[in-house]
Amino acid sequence: MIIDMPGTTTNDVNKRLVKLRDEGGAVALGRVLTLVIDVGTSDVEEAVAAANDASREHPCRVIVLAEGGGTEDGLDAEIRVGGDAGASEVVVLRPSGALRLHGDTLVIPLLLPDAPIVAWWPYDAPENPAEHPVGRMAQRRITDSTECSNPLDTLERLSTAYQPGDTDLAWTRITLWRGLLAAALDQPPYESVTRALVAGESTHPSVDLLAAWLAQQLRCPVEIERQPDAPAITQVRLERRSGEIVLDRPDGKTAALRQPGQPEHRIALPIRQLRECLAEELRRLDADEVYADVLTKGMARLP
Repeated sequence: MIIDMPGTTTNDVNKRLVKLRDEGGAVALGRVLTLVIDVGTSDVEEAVAAANDASREHPCRVIVLAEGGGTEDGLDAEIRVGGDAGASEVVVLRPSGALRLHGDTLVIPLLLPDAPIVAWWPYDAPENPAEHPVGRMAQRRITDSTECSNPLDTLERLSTAYQPGDTDLAWTRITLWRGLLAAALDQPPYESVTRALVAGESTHPSVDLLAAWLAQQLRCPVEIERQPDAPAITQVRLERRSGEIVLDRPDGKTAALRQPGQPEHRIALPIRQLRECLAEELRRLDADEVYADVLTKGMARLP
């Protein structure tokens, strides 16, 4: 069910949410957090669809800030519950005029009491997420440098502005790669890696973050091979005295793991979808210390 509320106020929106709860159409008691999504002028539906899917694992209230089309001060709102909101309740706020500058003020009356707040920028990342008006309210702040116009510059900027609680979905996209590589290295002969190579799409930030993770954890030279139009990360090579460990995924779907003295292993390793990454990040509300080290120290180790 979608309820349109043109020319409204956050007070009226809140009253309508309470009425819906009292009528049994939406239950706020089971919500575990408030997810605030700032889409700016970009599309609302893709972000809401990902949040709805993630809400089946993490029931929440989703508040979306989207820029309104008018020049006069005003607020249009939309409430989605039931089948249009997954396991959440979605409030879309479209401020116009001067109200665009006060997104935090609009959000505050709609926050769930005593529930953690997560801020997510699915498109353009703010200069400093922790100092953004919405980011200051949140325990966790999620950006997605993959969707920015210049992903690698965005990563560099995020590294200088990092505060505990920040994370980026380009980092979440390499969780499976990190797990497979760590498992491969946690087997005999336990030799040091002397050199590493990460190959992948030219401007994909996950390529740089994976290379920075290897450089930070293994303390070895890491080379990046940039491939135009590749499907994200395509290959990782770890050189050791006994031979190379190679994790190869040329098609973006299935990877081959090759190690000295072992048969080749075929592993399903599809490119992770947005909803998977968002759900993973919503599982934790504490600071990601590994991401912090990789972003602030590991990136500096890359050539």
